[in-house]
Amino acid sequence: MAHVVTRPSEPFLSASGALMVHQIPSASDNLIWLAVCTQTGIAAAVDGPEARSVLAYCQEQRIRLTTILNTHTHPDHIGINRDLERTHQLSSLRVVGSASRASDIPGITERVKEGSRIQLGDASGEVWLTEGHIDGHVSFLMDGVLFCGDTLFGGGCGRLFDGPPEKMHASLQRMSKLPGETVVCCAHEYTEDNLRFAWMIDRDNPVLKQRIRGVWAIRRMGGSTVPSTIAEERATNPFIRVGEPSIQWAVTQHFPEVDPRDGAQVLAALREWKNRGDHKAMPDDVLPV
Repeated sequence: MAHVVTRPSEPFLSASGALMVHQIPSASDNLIWLAVCTQTGIAAAVDGPEARSVLAYCQEQRIRLTTILNTHTHPDHIGINRDLERTHQLSSLRVVGSASRASDIPGITERVKEGSRIQLGDASGEVWLTEGHIDGHVSFLMDGVLFCGDTLFGGGCGRLFDGPPEKMHASLQRMSKLPGETVVCCAHEYTEDNLRFAWMIDRDNPVLKQRIRGVWAIRRMGGSTVPSTIAEERATNPFIRVGEPSIQWAVTQHFPEVDPRDGAQVLAALREWKNRGDHKAMPDDVLPV
């Protein structure tokens, strides 16, 4: 199956220039991130369903892959580990992952938890425990770049496989308090679908209207709408905006039992609503494109 992105986002520098971050499309909608220390040239791949695309990219760009950062243990995130293990290349790499899920991460060499510090050449970062999608999910915050796996998406959030909603709510609210310019590197190109759902419930949001126009224009050209920024997510992502009266009103119209003052309840209702897929039937002519 062809990838939904045919024109990956251009590599970009992190806040201080310590990292150059590259995007590698994989499988059908996964996005593998390659963080390269600009001083030492060593690189870390963040998650991935397979290794072939990363190894080919590194060879083409003359990048030295030394590290795998795993946010969580779903197959499309540790597939890269399994591929490298099958070809006897994993044992020579540093593999960083959640201490609480260490037994599920092939080749793990460095167990991390909430507040752990990580180093990639001259670049340093912090580990956050960002559960809700799956137990033990971690995110890596490095020099103004948030590698958030399947917790926060462009315009959305991950499904609550392990939950509970309180954990996802806490994770998203914590991320939302990062500086607005923080770059959000999530693991999938899901933005169009997420914003279609957002528009169904938040049509009076002028920033959402502008974002939809920009996203649809990018996707018509096969481009990637990821990364986004925390400022964009704060302004347009309904799973972060659970405290907004417009979001609360929309939820209580469909879920009258929900207490709108309880952000976790609102988030859970939004996630259930999106899982139903009602937004997919919404015709394009009601979108501001």
